Amino acid sequence: MNIGIFGGSFNPIHCGHVAIARAALTQCRLDEVWLMVSPQNPLKQQADLLDDSLRFSLAKQALENVDGVVACDYEFRLPKPSYTWSTLQHLSNDYPDHRFSLLIGGDNWARFERWWHWKDILRHYNVIVYPRDKYTGTIDVPLLDVSSTEIRQKVKSGESISGLVPESVETLVEQYYL
Repeated sequence: MNIGIFGGSFNPIHCGHVAIARAALTQCRLDEVWLMVSPQNPLKQQADLLDDSLRFSLAKQALENVDGVVACDYEFRLPKPSYTWSTLQHLSNDYPDHRFSLLIGGDNWARFERWWHWKDILRHYNVIVYPRDKYTGTIDVPLLDVSSTEIRQKVKSGESISGLVPESVETLVEQYYL
């Protein structure tokens, strides 16, 4: 199987994440996209990070009716912080019959040289880049004006998040991020 790995905090998952995963699935002819819920991103602050199991539960529920895209808690069993190279190596060892591609945003691609073992990642894995902020990508996804940070801020200020997160998790996102 050809699997796209879309890692992130998903704090919370939003409609942009789903759109990106669907675009990668079809445009890159992937068999599945695994949304790899990360317990600790070494390049991000952990403030306002909802508990791992809750973020995974929200992602899983949000993707229940999205064919070919699944929430994955694989990194929860790996050492922290979660380095992409380490995750990809573990996945390749545990799933030797699968081929993995890494799905990242254009903003991360612009600073990819900061990633641990970035040259090894490029040598051994396909990298699929989606547009983010002012950065372009290798797949065609409309730049979506939504971010997890914005969603958390809207919840805290009592603003509506309707249409920003999958409807199946909207009430839970509002509850968890208050």
